[in-house]
Amino acid sequence: MKIAMLAQNANLYSHQRMKEVAEARGHTFDIVKTLACYMNIASRAPRIYYNGAELPRYDAVIPRIGASVTFYGLAVLRQFEMQGVYPLNESVAIGRSRDKLRAMQLMARDGIGLPVTTFAHDSRQTEEVLKLAGGAPTVIKLLEGTQGIGVVLADTDRSAKSVIEAFRGANVNIMVQEFIKEAGGSDIRALVVGGKVIAAMKRQGGEGEFRSNLHRGGSAKSIKISPEERATAIRAAKSMGLNVCGVDMLRSNHGPVVMEVNSSPGLEGVEKATGIDVAGKIIDFIEKNARDGKTRTMGKG
Repeated sequence: MKIAMLAQNANLYSHQRMKEVAEARGHTFDIVKTLACYMNIASRAPRIYYNGAELPRYDAVIPRIGASVTFYGLAVLRQFEMQGVYPLNESVAIGRSRDKLRAMQLMARDGIGLPVTTFAHDSRQTEEVLKLAGGAPTVIKLLEGTQGIGVVLADTDRSAKSVIEAFRGANVNIMVQEFIKEAGGSDIRALVVGGKVIAAMKRQGGEGEFRSNLHRGGSAKSIKISPEERATAIRAAKSMGLNVCGVDMLRSNHGPVVMEVNSSPGLEGVEKATGIDVAGKIIDFIEKNARDGKTRTMGKG
């Protein structure tokens, strides 16, 4: 099988692990720099070029599209889909998960547990938004933020109002969420592959840090999740339409609540915390499911 990976940095742990596993099984595995691709959007003959030559036809493509290059990365992925190449995650599904507001709306539609989340355009509605979210302490998030960047915990209504007005003054979109104090600065990352949770870890934020991201100095350990948490993670992945994702949940007093669904989850933290060969399970999924033209959306959306 010939597999392409769309990624800006070929040397990341996650990318090298999948390449290592695939090549050990006899597959051809090329890591293609997303922004170096260019396309000929021709009727009935979509082509992708790279380093001055047309890319060969692949059996499957693994999109590892960084948040900062989402727009262009999804355009390249759609080109692969229009060629009939099997995508590990489809462009439409990734687009849903990258739009935090849309993701929350889709999960709310499907009855998945979420923190109280509010959103408004006009800064004059700040007080009403804060009231709907339950008041301070509250979490204020940039819709475009990743890895804990652009996430602020406001301890008082006054500080929350100042942060919201500052963000709106900079003309950026934000959402306001209730602060789940009982989570104690920890969350659960469940790795879903093909509709099953194949690994789970508990991430704990550093001293005095309410964000548990490993990139921000958090720690991780293997955890046994409850049937309700497992079902929540699977339903969240299904809401997005993702075959592979990391579902981040908090343990609240009213059950698990989903904070985010990550379409390109890192493998290093979860593999080291759990000892599970996540990369191997992802390649297993591709081997069992990759078929020419097996794309539900075929580049639509």
